[in-house]
Parts: sequence; structure tokens; C-alpha cells
Amino acid sequence: MNSSSDTSIGRRDFIKQVSTAAAATAVLSPAMSALAEDVASVMVALVGGAHIHTPTYVNILKSRKDVKVKYVWDHDAARAAHWGTELGCPTVDDLTKIWSDAEIKGVVICSETDRHKDLVLAAAAAGKNMFVEKPLGFTSTDSYAMASAIEKAKLIFTTGYFLRADPVLLFLKDQVAKKSFGKITRVRGSNCHSGSLNHWFDTDYRWMADPKIAGVGAFGDLGTHSLDILMWMFGDVESITADIKVVTGNYGDCDESGESLIKFKNGITGTLAAGWVDIANPVTLMISGTEGFAYVDQGRLIFASSNVPGADGRAPWKDLPPASPPPMVQYLDTLLGKTGQPLVTPAEAAARVSVMEAAYKGAKTGAWATPA
Repeated sequence: MNSSSDTSIGRRDFIKQVSTAAAATAVLSPAMSALAEDVASVMVALVGGAHIHTPTYVNILKSRKDVKVKYVWDHDAARAAHWGTELGCPTVDDLTKIWSDAEIKGVVICSETDRHKDLVLAAAAAGKNMFVEKPLGFTSTDSYAMASAIEKAKLIFTTGYFLRADPVLLFLKDQVAKKSFGKITRVRGSNCHSGSLNHWFDTDYRWMADPKIAGVGAFGDLGTHSLDILMWMFGDVESITADIKVVTGNYGDCDESGESLIKFKNGITGTLAAGWVDIANPVTLMISGTEGFAYVDQGRLIFASSNVPGADGRAPWKDLPPASPPPMVQYLDTLLGKTGQPLVTPAEAAARVSVMEAAYKGAKTGAWATPA
């Protein structure tokens, strides 16, 4: 995409569209429509507002009559003030006010990735349930330490893997479980956009293109979403390697594109593409097996299976389940006592960091790497 084109959108327009869509989903979700004014509410705090998806989450928080944001904290005072104004609540410069406040039942952590470990461990020690923006941690070691602390404290947790809410992907996960594809041999995930080409990270979100703060560049930033879907559907990774590169140099030595080859423990071979230098990303998922195939082309599902009547692969498949609520809505609903929400577990979040870390290692060494 080119920001000057009539058919493209700029970074701010992109964020606005995503935020508006997520807020609408929250307002219209069955859980929201069932909530009345007299239903008990829950108190939360926003801990860090650096991430590019923070506007989306703030819109969801603002849309909920049953959720009150008591405080906002950010190490950047101006950013804290901005989100405090948006949410209509005070800011604090001392995190102990949040950790020690018994009224606050949960936190939303959207800080820079290199701050996650300290914030998550402190939240876990304080017994605060948490939504943590992806990726969970900077390294696999840090991520597993955080996961362990969250699990030991028996806290509600999820992260921002919003692709899991998509009806097409929910349908395909179910078909994989039902073995509609026969023996699956090859899978492919792709998550690409034009963020570097269109300079999305030049100002407000410059840290996301600095691996010293974000931990990864484009491949890890976007690739973690598709990696999550691949692991959600096909299980744990045995080994991985990758080719990860700088393309334009718009963000110095921050990688802008990558392609990985994956060996899953169940014998499936996978590939994963991700980057910020693509003008389009038409085919986001492909599954090939001995008795069927599927691919998602610009959101349309083409599905063929000898085990499913009518699945001939000739026209887009329309018989899909309803979308799940976005992860933030799932988190808030769970805080309010709703059970059965498909939350991402701490162990899952840590495993994605571990596999991505191995992909970067494989890219550096030119060899297969094993996740920690």
C-alpha cells in the first residue's frame, strides 16, 4: 500500500479502523447485550500504553458499562496523561498504588515488550489478573518465568492473539480436529502488511521497530500471530529455521521480512511468512492433506474434503461458526465471572516466544534450531 493511493490507508487510519471495529464487536457481543446496569462491575488499571493496539483496547474499555478503569500508569508521563484523559481516570507515577489497591482486580499491560517481565512478575506477586499484549516476553527464559508466576498465582490471563476469534479459523481448527483433511502434510501461514513501506512506526510507535526494545522486528511482530494459529491447530514445534532480512532500511537494522520452515512434532511441515514490506497479503493460510485442502484468500475460505458433503473447493465455503469475542472482551467477561472463555494460556504465550526465538537463531546460524 502507498499512503498517497486512493485505495490504501495510512497508519493512523488503519489503527482507527481496527479500534472502531473492535469496539463495535465489544458493544454487540452477546455477553455485552446481556449485561444490565445493576450487574456487578469490575475495576481494572491500564499499565503501559505504548503498544499500537492500545487504542483498540481503550475503546473496548470505554464501551463497557460494567468495567471501570481506576488508574493509568506509563513510564512516559505524557502518554499516561493522554490515556488517562481518554479513559476519564487519574494517572499514577507509582505502580505500588495499583499493586496494593484491593479494588483493582485486573490490569491491562500494553507497555514496551522489554518492560513486560518486571510488570508481569509484579502483577503476579500482587495477585492481579492480567491481559498482556503479545509477545509475552523478550526471551523464552523470561516468558516461561512469567508463565510460571501467573500459573502459580492462579490468575486469569490472556494475550492479544485476536486471529483465534475469526470464524474461518475456528471452522478450520474444528475440521483439523475431525481429520477432515486426512493426513496433513503441508501447512502455510502468512501475515504481512506495508507498515515499513508506509512508515507506520516513524513516530508514536518507533520502539516497535527497535529490536532492543521490542525484542524482534517485523518477522516476530507479525509472525507471532500466524505462528499462534499454526501451533493452535497443529501442535508443538520440533525445530525451525528461517531467512529474516532488512529490505528497505527504513528502520536501520530492524528486520522487515522473513520466511521460516517449520517441523512440527506430529510430522507436519509448515512455512511461515511475515513482514512489513508487502503491498498485499492475499493467502493467509493454507492446509494440504491426503483427503482435502483449504486456503484463505482475502478472507474467503476455499475448502475441499472427501469427508465433508458439499466441500468440493469450487466456491467459497460459507457454513461457518460465529466469531468469538475479541481477546480483551474475553478477558473482561472472565473477570466478571463468565466461564468457558477461550483464553490463551500463559504456557501457550510463552511457547510462541520460544519458537520465534528459535526462528531468529536459525536465521543467524543458517541451521535448524530447537525451541527451549
